[in-house]
Amino acid sequence: MHWLWMGLYLGAAMFWQTLWALVLGFGISALLQVFVSKEQMTRAFGRTSLRSMMLATGLGAASSSCSYAAVAAGRSAFQKGAAFAPVLAFMFASTNLVVELGAMLWVLMGWQFVLAEIIGSLVLIEVMWLLMNLVFPNDLESEARSNAERVSGEDHACCAAATSSAAGEREHTGSKWKLVADAFIMDWRMLWKELAAGFLISGFLAALVPADWWRALFLQNGPAPLRLVENAIVGPLIGMVSFLCSCANIPLASVLWSNGITFGGVISFIYADLIAIPLILIYRKYFGGRAALYITVIFYVSMVIAGVIVDLLFALADLVPQGARPASLIAHEMFYWNYTTWLDFAAIAVALVLLFLTLRDSKAHSVTS
Repeated sequence: MHWLWMGLYLGAAMFWQTLWALVLGFGISALLQVFVSKEQMTRAFGRTSLRSMMLATGLGAASSSCSYAAVAAGRSAFQKGAAFAPVLAFMFASTNLVVELGAMLWVLMGWQFVLAEIIGSLVLIEVMWLLMNLVFPNDLESEARSNAERVSGEDHACCAAATSSAAGEREHTGSKWKLVADAFIMDWRMLWKELAAGFLISGFLAALVPADWWRALFLQNGPAPLRLVENAIVGPLIGMVSFLCSCANIPLASVLWSNGITFGGVISFIYADLIAIPLILIYRKYFGGRAALYITVIFYVSMVIAGVIVDLLFALADLVPQGARPASLIAHEMFYWNYTTWLDFAAIAVALVLLFLTLRDSKAHSVTS
């Protein structure tokens, strides 16, 4: 049973290394959610323009990082009259430009990947907007809107929780700290399954899958341009079948990087949370089969192009991490009594305080009602 315990141990050790970053990211995200109105967001998405795309990207970055919640919020905005391109920009930014994802990237893989994630996300949104203008049929947007209006509204459980508005929360309490605590706990409830799956899958992959198997998926030799493109093409395909959500992609990304994928291939893989198979099925439910096909293909092509461009830019600027890669970025994760331990203890204390605020106010509300 050594492989079982080793897989569990590696997953738990990686979670311990990133716990403080997750709490920090969710805390900042909760603060932003309290002060950003989704009603204002949807009113600003009425047509596709540079301003609406920039606003959608910024508000998406301030929103939740749950892929399912992002799609549900995007569908709601689309039903209220938002154009399709800003909706897709919002969905992507809310899963790939969020603080907690950047914090995990910094801890597990380094600052170069954080910078690449940000630059590549902006490139991807621009490429996606261009492809929408070039290949998305004009009549398909109205067809998708009609289909979205026919949907009964029975969304994924985490989406239903995530799309409750801050205005509705203020009917129960006027406490800003209560709103922040509720948003913090809500994000954890939305993402704990995906995060647990990401750490466990990455732990078992690191323990069980030989490095040669990973290297077989990616070209290791041959012309550099061919290897760059092939890795960027394969990266999102792995993300598509991994069923992992936004932040949960990062542990597996560290495994892929340790086992031979190119810099751009890692970035394109991280972006693939929005074309995971469960989300493609949700696109089909919300927008119809034809629109779901166009969305998936446009996202996939944009991910590949963004990965290639980021790799070329960072290579030109000499920012791609050099030197021999470790056997695995997580294979030697251990529990140490160091600064990470103290940061984790502080993060646990903050999380417990926020949980206490949520439980206390909820109990008080139930008694008064």
